[in-house]
Amino acid sequence: MKKNLKSLVLIAAAVAATALAACNTVEGAGKDIERGGEKLQDAAD
Repeated sequence: MKKNLKSLVLIAAAVAATALAACNTVEGAGKDIERGGEKLQDAAD
C-alpha cells in the first residue's frame, strides 16, 4: 500500500512540475486556464 502511495505522489509531483514548467508566468497560466475554459464552453455548445 505504501509503495502505491509513493508512486502516486511521485507521479503527481512530476505532473505538477511539468505543468509549472509549461507556464513560466502567472499570466501564462491564466491564459492556459482561459483557453481550457473556452474549449469546455465550445464542447458544451
